[in-house]
Amino acid sequence: MKKFNEPIQVTRPLFPRLKDYVGNLEDVWESQWLSNGGKQHQLLEKELQAHMGAPNISLFNNGTIALLTAIQSLRLQGEVITTPFSFPATTHALQWNNITPVFCDLDEHRLTIDPLKIESLITSKTSAILGVHVYGVPCHVREIQQIADRHGLRVIYDAAHAFGTQIGGHPIASFGDISMFSFHPTKLFHTGEGGALVYNDDNLKQRIEYLKNFGIKNEEEVILPGINGKMSEVQASLGRTVLPLVEEERAKRAQLRAVYKEIFKLNENIVVIDPGEDVVNSEQYFCIRIKAKDNEINRDYVYEQLKTLNIFSRKYFYPLISSYPCYKNLKSAESSNLPVAEQAAKEVLCLPFYGSLGVDAVSSIAGEVVKIVN
Repeated sequence: MKKFNEPIQVTRPLFPRLKDYVGNLEDVWESQWLSNGGKQHQLLEKELQAHMGAPNISLFNNGTIALLTAIQSLRLQGEVITTPFSFPATTHALQWNNITPVFCDLDEHRLTIDPLKIESLITSKTSAILGVHVYGVPCHVREIQQIADRHGLRVIYDAAHAFGTQIGGHPIASFGDISMFSFHPTKLFHTGEGGALVYNDDNLKQRIEYLKNFGIKNEEEVILPGINGKMSEVQASLGRTVLPLVEEERAKRAQLRAVYKEIFKLNENIVVIDPGEDVVNSEQYFCIRIKAKDNEINRDYVYEQLKTLNIFSRKYFYPLISSYPCYKNLKSAESSNLPVAEQAAKEVLCLPFYGSLGVDAVSSIAGEVVKIVN
């Protein structure tokens, strides 16, 4: 196979037509309103609420600030059981709230937090479970909720990869107390930078809105130690232009997923990570696990060989959060407590996956992966 002329990245932002975006921006310029819940913000909130099947939604300038606010809004403290297999922001949001993360190992197949290992980690200090829907593959939401109900715990989900995911016809945002969504450019739906919280409790709405706006109630009252988490009108305008394109993009990615799976299906050295039955896939990423045949033909080798062809995959997530210097001294971070996560982090590889990539390019990439591992 020849080297690709242009770099093939793991993903590519979904760009609307510039003139469509400019149309929304003209409305912003006419209003002379750039932040603090303007017209575009209000419209996007309503459009996303309908699209996501969200009981309540609050928009943010990014997903990390949204997650920090979610933790604050539920008044969590002490310890929170979470996964070591995620983007750093998941655990950092706990640390910034003076909460000790307690790392739980993964389900072997989903690579999400293993519900069978959660209860042994619960102590008198535990206040919540923070799960991550990885690559759009959902956590064991029903089992986790049962555990939380038995022990009086809150449930938060990092749903950064799960925009559009459904379980048994139910939107992913309907599970748990709060779900955080990222609208970063790498995500299926994006606002350039941005995020959202979706939650079931109507009573949380006002508290979350205060917390994301410095705790300001009115011109003369500040009632909570809030933060600046507001989404701007420029971000909201972009989001309103991107949202109508999302379902077509998902359909294109689903077609590419089918091509990858067909080429990989008989190769014992390649395991495709799928969301399983009764799940509508977000189509956020296409991830495989490389089962090493020996010390040389492993995930890292495949990653490096693809780079020589101008194909840039991603070791997502590697390294584990539990191995970071700021967390590795925690008892729950010991490798012996996280054998599944440790192995997964050595094997996972996200391959290029975006609608404009096309079937021919995916066929070539998949074929090259097969050649390398064989």
